Amino acid sequence: MKKFQAEIDVMPKKEILDPQGKAVTGSMKNLGLAEIQNVRIGKHISLEIEAESTETAHNKVEQACKSLLANLIMESYSFELHEV
Repeated sequence: MKKFQAEIDVMPKKEILDPQGKAVTGSMKNLGLAEIQNVRIGKHISLEIEAESTETAHNKVEQACKSLLANLIMESYSFELHEV
């Protein structure tokens, strides 16, 4: 068995309203950082997985994202997988 590290980013889909991102965008203006716009806030998930191959690890992480880590109706996800 090999050990892998997955770094997963889950973000709200572009067409979904992001109230937290909107609030942060407004706060940027109050801090004198009006150049920063369209803030979108998501989550970053880091996990370790043991698998026999990179392909198996990739498939397991994909399954975890689709079934638990991301709400596919409202969120999209991407991830990087590295052997450790």
